[in-house]
Amino acid sequence: MKLTSELKVFNSFGIEANAMSIHIVKNKHSLQKQWLNAKNKQLPVLLLGSGSNILFTENFEGVVIINRIKGIKLTETNKFWHIHAHSGENWHQLIITLLNKGIYGIENLAMIPGCVGSAPIQNIGAYGLEFKDICEYVDILSLKTNKVSRLSANKCKFKYRDSIFKHEYQNTHIIIHVGLILSKTWSPKLKYDIFKKFNPFTVTPQQIFKTVCQARKNKLPDPAIFGNAGSFFKNPIISKKQAKKIKEDFPNCPQYIQSNGKVKLAAGWLIDQCGLKGYELGGAAVHTKQALVLINKNSASQSNIINLAKFLTHTIANRFNIILEPEVRFIGKKGEINAMNCIL
Repeated sequence: MKLTSELKVFNSFGIEANAMSIHIVKNKHSLQKQWLNAKNKQLPVLLLGSGSNILFTENFEGVVIINRIKGIKLTETNKFWHIHAHSGENWHQLIITLLNKGIYGIENLAMIPGCVGSAPIQNIGAYGLEFKDICEYVDILSLKTNKVSRLSANKCKFKYRDSIFKHEYQNTHIIIHVGLILSKTWSPKLKYDIFKKFNPFTVTPQQIFKTVCQARKNKLPDPAIFGNAGSFFKNPIISKKQAKKIKEDFPNCPQYIQSNGKVKLAAGWLIDQCGLKGYELGGAAVHTKQALVLINKNSASQSNIINLAKFLTHTIANRFNIILEPEVRFIGKKGEINAMNCIL
C-alpha cells in the first residue's frame, strides 16, 4: 500500500508519518461524507483536531479527517453563562474570546493546546480545574445514523484524563459541539503555588490568565521549535500508604490528596528525581525545564520517542515502584492502540 499524504504538519510532535489521504472539513456534512467514503472502501478513519496529543507509532493506513468546524454561541440566565462551541474551535482562543466578553471561570485552563472537541475526550485539566467542572453537555454525531445526540456532563463518565469518548463512543461517534456553563459569580481557584502571590479577594481573572500563560511558556517548549505533545505522562494516583512511604524518603515530594483518599504525585517530579531532565535517546529528549515533556529535539523517529518513554517508565518503576501511564494517545496503522503495551 502506497501512502503519500504527509502527516508531519498535522501532529505537534512533528513526527514523520503518512496516510492514504487527508481531508480538512469545515461542516458536519463534509465530515460525515468523508467518513462514509472511507468506510465504504473499508478503510480505517482517524479524526484529528490540532494533533496536539498524539504520537504516530507508524504510518496510518487509512483516511485522516481534520476537524475545522467552527462557531461559538453565547446565552445567559440570571446566574450563568452558557457557551455552545463547535468542536473545531481552538481551545485557548475560546478562553481569550470569553475573557474579552467578561465571561470568567475557565482561565486556569489557558494555553492547553488543541481544539474544543478534544477537551472532553481527555477531560483536560490544569492548575486546579478540570473540563468536567465546567461542562454542561457534549453533542455527538453518530456516524452510522447521522443523528446528533446530547450527553449531559454526568453521562460522559469523566475521570482523570479519561471519559466515555475514549471507550464506548470512540469509533462510532464524533464530538460536534461542547456546552460549557460558567457562573456569573466568579470565584478564583488558587490552590497551586503559582497563585500564592495573589489575594483571593482582590485577584482578577486576567491576572490568573496571565500567570497561567507565563507558567506554561516558561515550562513548555514551543512545538514549532521542539515538537512535543505537552505532558507525555499522566500524574500517577497512588494509595495513601505508598504516598506516606515516599514522603518519608523524599520530604519535598509534592503530593495532592484526592477526594477518595488516594494521593496524586507529579510525574515530572518523579522523572526529575532520577536525574533525567535533558536525557536524550536518538533524536528524542526529556525537556530541560519540565521533565514531564518529551521533545522531538533532532528529527526524532517514532521509535526514538517510544524507547525514551519506555526507559523513563522502567526507571521510575524500579526506583519508586510506580508505573507511569502515557497521557498521549498512540496511533498505529489502523487507529489508536494501547500505549501501555508499547512502553512496558
